[in-house]
Amino acid sequence: MTEHALARGYEVTGVCRPESVGKLARFEGRITVHPGRTDDRAVIKAATRGCDGVLVVLAPWGVHDYASGTARAVLDLAPPGARLVFSCGWHISRYGKDCYGWKIRAIVRFGTPILKALRLVDLDDQVRATDLVFASGRDWTVVRGSDLEEGPSEGLPVWARHVGDPLLASNLTRRTDFALFMVAALTDPALIREAPAITGCNSASFRSGETAAVGALPSGR
Repeated sequence: MTEHALARGYEVTGVCRPESVGKLARFEGRITVHPGRTDDRAVIKAATRGCDGVLVVLAPWGVHDYASGTARAVLDLAPPGARLVFSCGWHISRYGKDCYGWKIRAIVRFGTPILKALRLVDLDDQVRATDLVFASGRDWTVVRGSDLEEGPSEGLPVWARHVGDPLLASNLTRRTDFALFMVAALTDPALIREAPAITGCNSASFRSGETAAVGALPSGR
């Protein structure tokens, strides 16, 4: 996201865990970094001050409401007119009209209690976080990402309103293009208060031309 934002000429301020700040060394002198947790309200207030847009990764780490605490801090403390773009997985549903394949259903059904018992990840916390976002009157977008792969950019991903749309069948997006979609969403009014589920623009399901009659509005076309 940092690379794409800088490429568009944005002034970038980031929040990063103190132990991971070193990973941003290549951006030294080009961005401002606030070491801290994204659910730390004081850190979020300082980092978002004066920002026109805020990009948020809703990470469900641990079992202490990290994702929902992050969402709440950004919704409460980001400047009133700021455009807010959040990211999470496909398992989040806004309207309850998503149709999930066996793989996602298995991960959510069996993985959620196991990971939570190990105190590693709480997928339900992402649901709580996005419920907070959906209930907000702010100008938000929740980008729901497919499986990710490494590699050079293929271009802006395509999206549909509901998981299960044939457009999304390939379920694969380049990691850099997930970030590209989030940055592009900052200036796309069609995505305000939408929860797009995305897949790569070079995916077989998109190239086949299969889309649902209603609800599939691929912005990458």
